[in-house]
Amino acid sequence: MGAGHDHGAGGLDAPDHRRRLAVAFGITATILAAQAVGAVLTGSLALLTDTAHMLTDATGLAVALVAASLALRPATKHRTWGFRRVEVLAALAQAALLLAVGAYAAVEGVRRLLEPPEVPSSELLVFGIVGLVGNLVAIAVLASGRRANLNLRAAFLEVVNDALGSVGVIVAAVVIATTGYQRADAIAGLLIAVLIVPRAFRLLREATAVLMEFTPEGLDLDDVRRHILSLDHVEDVHDLHASTVATGLPTISAHVVVDDACFRDGHALEIVERVRTCVAHHFPVSVEHSTFQLETAALRDREAHGHA
Repeated sequence: MGAGHDHGAGGLDAPDHRRRLAVAFGITATILAAQAVGAVLTGSLALLTDTAHMLTDATGLAVALVAASLALRPATKHRTWGFRRVEVLAALAQAALLLAVGAYAAVEGVRRLLEPPEVPSSELLVFGIVGLVGNLVAIAVLASGRRANLNLRAAFLEVVNDALGSVGVIVAAVVIATTGYQRADAIAGLLIAVLIVPRAFRLLREATAVLMEFTPEGLDLDDVRRHILSLDHVEDVHDLHASTVATGLPTISAHVVVDDACFRDGHALEIVERVRTCVAHHFPVSVEHSTFQLETAALRDREAHGHA
């Protein structure tokens, strides 16, 4: 005997974020083209790094847009969760791209500190301002939905990081113009790398946790077990598992051992409802998609013997 919720298309509907992602992608792609021209004209590492990061942003937003479209496809008998997990794969790819850009900026920044090239400050300033303005607009577009899922969070973080990179470009241009200190460009490039890498690792860790089916953050399974055991007629809980299919979609399952009499006097269904309500409302992480198998102690012992 088990309990849970309908995992069909109706229970898995994902919010539609495609419009804001499309707008952000259009803005980012436009800035990318402008900054690519600027990087070639100025030879600036800071602008080149920011352009590479912008390329990552544009690619990430394109992937996010595709992922958002796929996530809206309904579940089927072959894909019971639909395409909800595509957002996690997209976030993982974006994190990998961010790490690659950060590593390049770090290596090239050290090289240019030793041999700083001449960088025209005026052109650098213009392209830095263009990048910052565009990123601020993209941030405004994505801000309200950034907590919706990993996919949007990845896109938002990339745009924020790139805005900070544009600030670095502007600061480097001002320093070069006022002091002639050419190494400011390399230092700005290194600072952009410092901004990129920690956030990329954080995103990578979150995406990996979902793919490895770790227990959802904030859900204590020992606490869950204690609460289920505290219910009347429950004798034991085993095979307790919890994971995250996608953002906002945690799941939990367990075998719950109850008194033999519960299957004769009608308590079984009542216990199922109590357990389901417990995991859905008692804990910091609300788990609406739950599956519980009720069994007797004899059945549990046979299962244990079969697994030996």
